Amino acid sequence: MRDEKLTGYTPKATPGVTPEETITVHSRVVPCDNGGGALGHPLVYLRIEDRQVTCPYCSRTYVLAEGAGDDGHH
Repeated sequence: MRDEKLTGYTPKATPGVTPEETITVHSRVVPCDNGGGALGHPLVYLRIEDRQVTCPYCSRTYVLAEGAGDDGHH
């Protein structure tokens, strides 16, 4: 699902609809496959631009840990 302004693939969290699962990470680039193996979704790499990013497939939200993320802007 792409956002209407075509700026990326991150959906907006909707209370009561979007799962509230958040995972704290220490890198701006995170892999997500829903952890379900064959029952998951395709492996995607998500880039955290500000403080968090939400997977467009499973709606898991990855939150950048305080003080983390200075990975050379790669």
